[in-house]
Amino acid sequence: MTQFLLRLFARLPLRWWHVVGALGGRLAYRYSTRYAKRLADNLRQSGIAGEPDAYRRLLRQCAVEIGKGGAEVIPIWMRPYQQTLKLVKDCQGWEHVEAAVSQGKGVLAMTPHLGCFEIVSLYYAARLPMTVLYRPPRQQWLEGIMRAGRGRGKVNLAKTDVKGVRALLTALKKGEAVGILPDQVASKGEGAWARFFGRQAFTPTLVARLHQSTGAVPLLMFGERLARGEGYRIHIEPLNADLTGSQEHTAAQLNAALEVLIRKYPPQSLWRYNRYKRPGGVQPPPEQ
Repeated sequence: MTQFLLRLFARLPLRWWHVVGALGGRLAYRYSTRYAKRLADNLRQSGIAGEPDAYRRLLRQCAVEIGKGGAEVIPIWMRPYQQTLKLVKDCQGWEHVEAAVSQGKGVLAMTPHLGCFEIVSLYYAARLPMTVLYRPPRQQWLEGIMRAGRGRGKVNLAKTDVKGVRALLTALKKGEAVGILPDQVASKGEGAWARFFGRQAFTPTLVARLHQSTGAVPLLMFGERLARGEGYRIHIEPLNADLTGSQEHTAAQLNAALEVLIRKYPPQSLWRYNRYKRPGGVQPPPEQ
């Protein structure tokens, strides 16, 4: 019954979902102290908006965009696949994918917490195979909906465990793509401390390890959320980072490249994400 209702409401225009999401984002910022504090602190310490007035305007925009991001999952997951794909109005940089494929290389498709990252893998997998890591939700009933929404086209879903990493290696060795969130907090033994907008963040090292072991081409992919619910524009660009060397070096390089991208579209970054938490069992960074 739940899925039936979600599929029914998913037919509503994307603009409607974004209006509802924007309202929800404003309300969450106003009434959730913990949510508002993390969003405000992360944005302030980034230094992106230096002037107080600019900072306040950007803060309001971020709250709205975060709300849109939560609401748009329903039409993206629950609409028929071809209707979901029609939400993508433009793709800039697909030639970088074609170049990697022509060389027989795999693609490290990195979609940070920026814009609509749900739409990117679905768009890619309508054309070429992609294996995507995912973390099962705490609510068991939601996993089936998530897998049904994300696992369409040529998508192969793999859990974030040892078996999942093996699936990534297999896909890359076959010249296929893998989808990774490069800015999530890593688990113990899977990351290194590196500065991200001036503060130490425990950064995943998986991207560098996969690149070093397979020679796959690292590409940043971002689903820009267009105004007035018009849809999405996908951006694909090479990762301007050196992924050779120590874990600390590659983590710092990755974060620096992500900062450049986020500075281009700051309102669409998921600033409420707890990027700076210390995972269990991980030693504190060498300096705060």
